[in-house]
Order: sequence, then C-alpha cells, then structure tokens
Amino acid sequence: MRVPVLLIPMLFIGFADAQSPALVGYWQNWNDASAPYLELDQIDPRYNVIGIAFAEPAAGTTYDMVFTPSGTPQGTFIAQVAALHASGRKVLISIGGANATVHLNSDTERDQFRASMLAIIATYGFDGVDIDLEGASVSITGGTISAPVDAPLLRLIDAIEGMADDFELTHGVPMTLTMAPETAFVQGGQSAFGGIWGAYLPLIHALRDRIDILQVQLYNSGSMYGIDGGIYAQGTADFIVSQVEAVIQGFPTSGGNFIGLEAQHVAVGLPACASAAGGGYTDTTIVRAAVEYLLGTGPQPGSYTLGQPGGYPMLRGMMTWSINWDAASACNGANSYAENYERIFGDISTTIVDHPLPGSITITPNPASDRITIRGVDCSICSVSILDLSGRIIRSERLALKSTSLAIADLLPGTYLLRIEGGSNTRTIRFMKV
Repeated sequence: MRVPVLLIPMLFIGFADAQSPALVGYWQNWNDASAPYLELDQIDPRYNVIGIAFAEPAAGTTYDMVFTPSGTPQGTFIAQVAALHASGRKVLISIGGANATVHLNSDTERDQFRASMLAIIATYGFDGVDIDLEGASVSITGGTISAPVDAPLLRLIDAIEGMADDFELTHGVPMTLTMAPETAFVQGGQSAFGGIWGAYLPLIHALRDRIDILQVQLYNSGSMYGIDGGIYAQGTADFIVSQVEAVIQGFPTSGGNFIGLEAQHVAVGLPACASAAGGGYTDTTIVRAAVEYLLGTGPQPGSYTLGQPGGYPMLRGMMTWSINWDAASACNGANSYAENYERIFGDISTTIVDHPLPGSITITPNPASDRITIRGVDCSICSVSILDLSGRIIRSERLALKSTSLAIADLLPGTYLLRIEGGSNTRTIRFMKV
C-alpha cells in the first residue's frame, strides 16, 4: 500500500532518532564511464546517509590520510556538504576502500592517522567516519574477540576512540560511525578466526557502543554459514536473511562468542546493480522479499527461517555500493535501489522539512508494552500523533513538557510511527509495541 505523502512527512534528521530508517549510499570520488562522477547536489534525496569514498593514505604511507574531491572545486564541495546537512542528511568520510591499505605500525603512525582524519573532517564539515578497510588493512594472528593481541588492530581501535572523543568535545554531539566490512571479516568468523576471517569482530566489539550502523557487504562474498549451520549462496534471499540475522543474534567463533548488535544498528548492504560488484547482485524483487521478512512485514522467501518470530521491525535500513551506480540509467534504471528501499520501508515520503523540530528526541522503552516516554521535545506546545504504517492516525494529543508519557496498552503488537509537530516543524520516529 502506498502511504499518502501528506500524511507522513518522515524526516531523516540524524542518528539521535535511532529508529529512523536509513538509506546509506557511497559516493564515488572518481569518474567511471558506466557510473559517472556526480556532484553532491545531484544525489537522489532518498539517500540520507552518504559515505564519501574514500580518504586514503598519502603516497608512501599507510597512515597519513588525505582526501580531495576529484571533480569539484574544494569550496564548492564544502558548500554542497553544508547543503546536504541543511536538508537533514549525514555526510561521512569513508576510510580505505578496496585499493588502499591502512596499517598503523607504531604509536606515531596511530597519532598521525587520528590527526589527519580529524583535519579532513574539520575541513569539509563531515559528521563522522565510515570504516571500509579491506584486504590487508585488518587481520588477526591470535587473541580473542574481547581481547585482541595484534598491535595494528589495537592502535586502530585506539585511534577511532580518540577521534570520536575529540569530535564530540569539539562539536558537542557524538561522531557518527558506520562500518562496511566484507562477510569474511565478520560472519566468516564462524568458519575460522585468523587472518581476515573474523578480523573485524574485535573492532566491532570494542566500538559497539559507538557504532551507528553496521552494514556488512553482502556481495563479492561467495557462500557463507548462517547461524543455523546451513551454507547460503550470495545473490539469494536466504543469504540476505541469514547473514543479517547472524550479526544481530551473534555467533560462536574459536576466538569466543560474538555478541550481536541491536537491529536498529544493522543495515542490509547490497550492490545497486550487477555491474557494481563482482558478484552478489540480487534482483530488487528478491531484495524486497528478504528485507520485508527481516522486518516482520512479509512471508518467508526461502528455506532459512528467522530465529526470532516476528523478525526485526527496528532493522535500520539499507546500504548500497554505490550512489553513482544507482544513478546510472543503464543500470536497472536510474535510482532503482533507492526506489526499492522506499517501497520496502513503507513508501516513506522523502519530503525534507527545512527547519526540523529541535532537540534530541527519544522514546523509551522501545520496544514497549504499556507506556512510552517521550524525552527531549523542545517546543512550548506540540501535537503528538501515533500512526500505523499505512499512514492512518490512531491517536493525537497536545503536550507542553519536555518529557511526557503515553499509554499504548490498547495498541495491537506491531510497528508504529510517533509524529511530533510544533508549528511547521516535525519529527517522526518509529517504535514497536510488543
């Protein structure tokens, strides 16, 4: 069912609302004949988290990070980042990529990595970083998930912790942190724990309280184990469902148990079209069936059965490589990945409100059974509405306090939208009734 745009002006205004759906896309800082360079102001508005690819080590180093836009004057690029912020979107600088090795071989290199990344963030006004280290950048020789022993990995953890602390001290808000590891580095830990296999697990574990979105690359992978012991091939609904549930539920490895992340910090990472990856492209119909099953809004699409009845309604969203490939008209039609995301997540409107409701608004508990408490509302008098996912308003009332409690015991179990309006400003947050 298509939700009328006027009923739900959904805002993508940042990670303070941990339940807001995210469409993450990587923006390529180079020109490709099949996926051309885009100006930032040409990005489809449905992409609300944008990873700039990539910050890379300066020539002759593995630690001194640099970034310069290749097709846009620096001043124009900075203004475009600011315009994306004004429209309510996050812009991150992604570290590494497939062709850049980042390796911190001493404390001096660790400190320069941290300083150079903070300088890039400050220059362009980025909201934080995405960790997309591949190949030899992350590997392990021993230790456990909770107690790694490899010095370069320990320095990387320390550097990111330090960057996040410095960012928050400077800006007064937490640094946004996302990660896009390949499957071998995460779910591959079920097969082995050494080299690249499971190598991201200590990094994820150490930074789990800082991670906004973990978006494992469910492509260029081959087959992988699910937590049910089955083996699933990339490019299928079973692969998507099994690999996403693995990072939510966690799994045992020879380096100890990996404790999963909450669904609201996990996104489904897939290529925008067949040409965007070496393997793992999945047809949009199959993607929709898999993600809707994960969300608990659709039937089981394959042989893999979710271990949690009802699925994961708080699943954060979707990620793709890349925005440029999605924009290419010869690649499934322009912006087909963004359109599929919109269909999956309830045809949420992409309307952007110029002046979003201020404050860091939260709902607790979430999920909830009898009552929810709304905190952080910053308006003298606001109207609050609860809507179902079809856009139907179930209940509305007025509130005049920064903290208020609403009874929800009469609601049927499921996912709902809480919409808060103050004048022309609006904030909408998903919550779950159990």
